[in-house]
Amino acid sequence: MTDVNLNITGTITIAVQPQDNGQYICQLSSSLSDSPRENIQCYGQTKEHAIAIALEQLADDYRRIAEERQNIDWDTVERSDSGEPIAKRYHVILHYERIAEEESKFEALHNTIMGNTVVENANITVIEIDPDIPIEPLTRSWD
Repeated sequence: MTDVNLNITGTITIAVQPQDNGQYICQLSSSLSDSPRENIQCYGQTKEHAIAIALEQLADDYRRIAEERQNIDWDTVERSDSGEPIAKRYHVILHYERIAEEESKFEALHNTIMGNTVVENANITVIEIDPDIPIEPLTRSWD
């Protein structure tokens, strides 16, 4: 794994404003020295929804950057001196969104998770990580 020492400084500012139609717009501005873009602007049904969309767009930018900077060949398998494959640890992030027109929230969820559509159409980021890094995968319960 390539270790890149970067000095990242700056701030991320989030401003949310209500619109005349009852929806919200979130303006996310970044002054981080490595920011992929200066501004992100997203609409949402609620202020929380608008913030979530803007943060997800920022996260998507940084997932892509993290993966690209590792510059790892997808097929390369490192081997020990004895020729055995060396298992590495990877943080696999799967992101999928869709707009669903369904009769209920249950139907929207159920019809989304049926089959392999989510995996097939998702953005998948694979980042090699150290074995001792304390990363807990984000999980969601459907209570």
